[in-house]
Amino acid sequence: MHLSTSREVPNQPQLIVHVSLYLFIPVLYAMRMVLLFLLLLFVPTSFGTIERLPEGSSLSVEKQNDTIVSSNGDFSAGFFQVGDNAFCFSVWFTRSERPTVLWMANRDKPVNGRGSHLSLWKDGNVVLTDAGGTIIWATATLSSSQQLHLKLRNNGNLVLLASKSTNTTIIWQSFDSPTDTLLTLQPLTEQASLVSSRSTTNHSSGFYKLYFDNDNVLRLLYKGPTLSSVYFPEPWRLPMDIGRSTYNVTKTAVLDSFGRFTSSDGFQFRSTDHPKKLFRRLTMDPDGNLRLYSFDEKLKTWQVTWQLIPQPCTVHGICGANSACNYDRVVGRTCYCLKGFKVKDPNDWTQGCEPEFDPSVFSCNSGESMGFLHYPTTELYGYDWNITVVNSLEECLNLCLELCDKCVAVQFKFNDVAKYNCYPKTMVFNGRYTPNFDGEMYLKLPQAILGSSATPLNKHSTMNCTAGLSQQLERFYEAPSRNSTLSFLVWFACGMGVFELSTIFLVWFFLFRTSKNSETVDQQRHLLSATGFQRFTYAELKSATKGFKEEIGRGAGGVVYKGVLYDDRVAAIKRLGEATQGEAEFLAEISTIGMLNHMNLIDMWGYCVEGKHRMLVYEYMEHGSLAGNLFSNTLDWKKRFNVAVGTAKGLAYLHEECLEWILHCDVKPQNILLDSDFQPKVADFGLSKLLNRDERGNSTFSRIRGTRGYMAPEWVYNLPITSKVDVYSYGIVVLEMVTGRSPMEIHSLENSRGIEQRRLVMWVTDKINDAPTSGFWIEEILDPNLEGQCQVSQVEVLVKVALQCVQDDMNQRPSMSQVVEMLLSHENNVLPR
Repeated sequence: MHLSTSREVPNQPQLIVHVSLYLFIPVLYAMRMVLLFLLLLFVPTSFGTIERLPEGSSLSVEKQNDTIVSSNGDFSAGFFQVGDNAFCFSVWFTRSERPTVLWMANRDKPVNGRGSHLSLWKDGNVVLTDAGGTIIWATATLSSSQQLHLKLRNNGNLVLLASKSTNTTIIWQSFDSPTDTLLTLQPLTEQASLVSSRSTTNHSSGFYKLYFDNDNVLRLLYKGPTLSSVYFPEPWRLPMDIGRSTYNVTKTAVLDSFGRFTSSDGFQFRSTDHPKKLFRRLTMDPDGNLRLYSFDEKLKTWQVTWQLIPQPCTVHGICGANSACNYDRVVGRTCYCLKGFKVKDPNDWTQGCEPEFDPSVFSCNSGESMGFLHYPTTELYGYDWNITVVNSLEECLNLCLELCDKCVAVQFKFNDVAKYNCYPKTMVFNGRYTPNFDGEMYLKLPQAILGSSATPLNKHSTMNCTAGLSQQLERFYEAPSRNSTLSFLVWFACGMGVFELSTIFLVWFFLFRTSKNSETVDQQRHLLSATGFQRFTYAELKSATKGFKEEIGRGAGGVVYKGVLYDDRVAAIKRLGEATQGEAEFLAEISTIGMLNHMNLIDMWGYCVEGKHRMLVYEYMEHGSLAGNLFSNTLDWKKRFNVAVGTAKGLAYLHEECLEWILHCDVKPQNILLDSDFQPKVADFGLSKLLNRDERGNSTFSRIRGTRGYMAPEWVYNLPITSKVDVYSYGIVVLEMVTGRSPMEIHSLENSRGIEQRRLVMWVTDKINDAPTSGFWIEEILDPNLEGQCQVSQVEVLVKVALQCVQDDMNQRPSMSQVVEMLLSHENNVLPR
């Protein structure tokens, strides 16, 4: 409904109010009569099963028949119940005896059984909303097409299609984001992974993951609440030793309908019923095993036709801490608590066992007498304090006693050279009983526990590990009570009355609020005038970019477009993601950035904050980013050295010279821009962190920030984040400029030991260490595009500074001001005075 009120007559407010109310009240009564008439005629109807969901339509969780069905009838998509009044939007296979869930949109955030919907908005976004209207999941897609629909294909792929004339384009598809299952001809890529369910009845994300690692190898990972480890392929074996290739960077794997699985790293297998053409699925199961299932048409059930792990106890974390796993062909897999420990949760063995004694007795100051309980042919994988060569068992046990609470058990094993290897364990995890294991385990316990019984492992009470796989979903909703028709009519009538009164009040309030809002905007412009920023409207920036057509960059913070402002200035306009902060907080941050002024930082001209829109307007850099120029002949040695020095100056200013300490947190070639003279300017503070001066050494972040390959170890090991994370990233960028090699790739190193694989930092370090002279290693690592251009002394100092910057220990890295000081002494022949 549209109310037309004249805002051009500021001297007649009373007339405006009276006219508005005069027009609006009859309309409200008309609305009420129409709604009541529709209510009386209302008969509950279901959208029913459909083959496609058109734009502007939705599926309701309250209508069981609201499903999308594939044309062959094999697959359905709709709301699948996962708990008490809890539902997930899912795709399932319909021909099995019980529906087989293949994909879930919101596996970790089920929605309520009342008032939840899946809607296809007219802008091309598929949105799942909860009972309160909260967006739980969305495809985050946009399309200007007038013909959009959601369709379930005959292969189980849920696709969002946009049609223009005779062309149909896939905007989004469920095959790109699998949950725990891979269907035939569905590619598994670097961006996708299979994550197990928590249990057979709890579909939320579990602890096991099939994924492509950074070295391009397909692996299985256990990722528990506090611990993680790779268990396939065996971590101690090199990929090349088991026929895996680390050179193919495509990172793609696929299963065909004949039962053959192939991966770009060389891993492949065939089902036992190959080459029959059947419905198949590859599933990362809750017990940590990867299995191939084939559909039996007669029995309407799934049959296991291949599994990855032949020995179930080799799966990490399956029995939790302080326990051991045992496998018997008849009984199956069982978990045991070790002596002195009791199970935490009988229905969830992944939580392991807890001590029946005070763990502080392991302390050096406890004075408690300790001993060891022998477990033959029992293996503990991982969590070694170190590996020590000893002459006897007594020497190994004494070493564990000397380590006090740092050692809770030892693995003792003959090392084939007339001595023994002693592995003190910092924790008991991944324990398993293996009859053919050639080592033994000794568990450290208080003498009081040891004296109570000498019962070995297999005399303890056992529980089947699979019992924990039937754990119910922890999250559930309380089903709302259902009102009768009469109660609904009463509440509806009351609601209409409240709505009418509220609307009259809001119309009155709005007319007087308008002038106050104008004063607020003027005040905000006055507050920001000191920065020189201009506040643009969304319409102005949309016009400047011609509808956001020319994209010149994209990153975690948003998308950058080229535009021409009303005064003919060429600008880079960054459109940030949907607003997650208030307007006042946003204005405060850009006001801080507006106080920055340095020749090696990009200039910010203005901003836009309007509704959900947040945009920043920067000067346009003619030569683009360092990343776009690095692997061409555009940058000679003089320019590269200049970029290294200028970037260091810009970061030093952010860290030490501005009013507030600023960490960039995403230093990489894409965020170093080059102007018309190839002068570097550090850009993109979308991931930056503003700090008060007293917070400089103790910054905390809610999530890991930065880009893979350039991130400092502090992010991974949850250490305090300081300006040294930018120093590390800067060092990587410098090595990339000198060598012309990407830090995210594996590089071959040929030496006396053969050909080995190294990351960029180790590759450069080994080249330097193996070279007889500095001139020799410089020639080895230098970018071939720079041959004959550089000065040896400058290359040498730049590489050595970079290697100082990438030290694992943050305290060993220089500050950015120290980097500038070291580089300036070698700048004379490069930068103008």
